[in-house]
Amino acid sequence: MFQLYYASTSPYVRKVMATAHYLGLTDQIEKLESAAHPVNRDDRIARFNPLAKVPAMRTDDGILLYDSRVICEYLDAQGGHKLIPANGNARWICLAQQALGDGLLDAAILARYELIVRPEEKQWEVWRQAQFSKIDAALTEINTQAPQLSRTPDDLGLITLGCALGYLDFRFPELDWRALHPQAADWFAEFDEHPAMLETRPFT
Repeated sequence: MFQLYYASTSPYVRKVMATAHYLGLTDQIEKLESAAHPVNRDDRIARFNPLAKVPAMRTDDGILLYDSRVICEYLDAQGGHKLIPANGNARWICLAQQALGDGLLDAAILARYELIVRPEEKQWEVWRQAQFSKIDAALTEINTQAPQLSRTPDDLGLITLGCALGYLDFRFPELDWRALHPQAADWFAEFDEHPAMLETRPFT
């Protein structure tokens, strides 16, 4: 069994769980409750990750793994190397798409923390809008790539993009990102209905 510090609202945890679902490994994961927070440290998570961030996993061999990129690569190895191409252009495209999705998520989470974590008198709206500029740039790139993307989560880069768009729906519904990015919206509408994505949608 793998033990995973888990938060149902974390898009990085969703990325790990969607990977596990696609690979048929969910029955090997024991989910451990956590209260990850950027300021109020949860020392339970620090047993697996000194940064006290989720996801954090311990393998059945006792190896401690973090963050989502490392955990997903480990799960892919356990599941037969189905989600990360071993070589060639396909590998670099997969990894670049993963970086694009992770970057979108990083910006979105920072924008959210600016309002819900930072005291109001210390909030910096210019900085927050800079994060939204990154989000919009990532959405524009996803929209450009969308017509050529597989609509099945058979690639870690695509899983990451899907989790990023799902996080925008979950935390930033007011953005209405579909209006300006219709090709990304069309891709995501089908992609997000795959069981690996359906079973891992965030909930409060």
